Amino acid sequence: MPLNDADFQNEFTPTYSLGHLTLLGCSIPELIYIASRTGYDAVSPRLITTGTGGEFSYSPIEKDIIQATKNALEITGVKVNDIELASISNKHDISSYEPVIELGANLGAKNLISSAWTSEKNDRNFIIDKFSSICEISKKYGLHVALEFPTFSRLTSLEEAVDIVRSSNQTNGGILIDTLYMHMSRVDSSELDDLPSEWFKFIQVCDVAPGIPDYHQGMIDIARHARLYLGEGCIDFADIMDRLPPVDFCIELPNKNRVAELGYEEHARRCLQSTKKTMESISDKLTTS
Repeated sequence: MPLNDADFQNEFTPTYSLGHLTLLGCSIPELIYIASRTGYDAVSPRLITTGTGGEFSYSPIEKDIIQATKNALEITGVKVNDIELASISNKHDISSYEPVIELGANLGAKNLISSAWTSEKNDRNFIIDKFSSICEISKKYGLHVALEFPTFSRLTSLEEAVDIVRSSNQTNGGILIDTLYMHMSRVDSSELDDLPSEWFKFIQVCDVAPGIPDYHQGMIDIARHARLYLGEGCIDFADIMDRLPPVDFCIELPNKNRVAELGYEEHARRCLQSTKKTMESISDKLTTS
């Protein structure tokens, strides 16, 4: 899907969104205020909790939290790019996601992230059915559903995620590229070339050190605690961006050491600075080539 390079950024101004995993201990209102103070256009809140270590302890859909979230959005002008996480597993009732999807739409979200966490390798039809159901619910509220493939989840490759999206045949279904999992799953960026451009609305970005752990917990530790600012690691962002349509950016960059050193706000600021520097450099090279 190579782009017309001259049009890469000339006709499209990307939105930069602060991913909740970057500052997972923050409440959603706190996330919004930090995003505003550090220059982000949007946030990507976790409205459906997953029990991840370090995750905030309150319910994000409590009445008081919802009102505080709406107030923060109105005061700051920050938008909601996407919400997460609609997990597919034997433990989750897909219909229970509908009130949260409706809330996300009311907050202005246009995208919902989904991923599969089943334990069997022969459950392809189950995943297709559940992903289709999530898409059908989301369609009622105008949300695009982006299927992610964390390397330590049930779907461990772009190829597997593409198979689910194609087989579900949902008009609002697509793929979420997280640059970390492109690296960990050893995805060749050329695999993006023939995929429908409408599948991609935004991508999650971070950098990572060379090398891939050979065990799940090692991958999880990096994904949740040790992602790097863009330009510090080994990911070839130019190659990835050259193969995607113009997309928005969700910066998902948790790093416990940087947060301990810098605090939430300065870490968020440096996440955005490194991402904009990288993407603007890519855009400049494309428009002058």
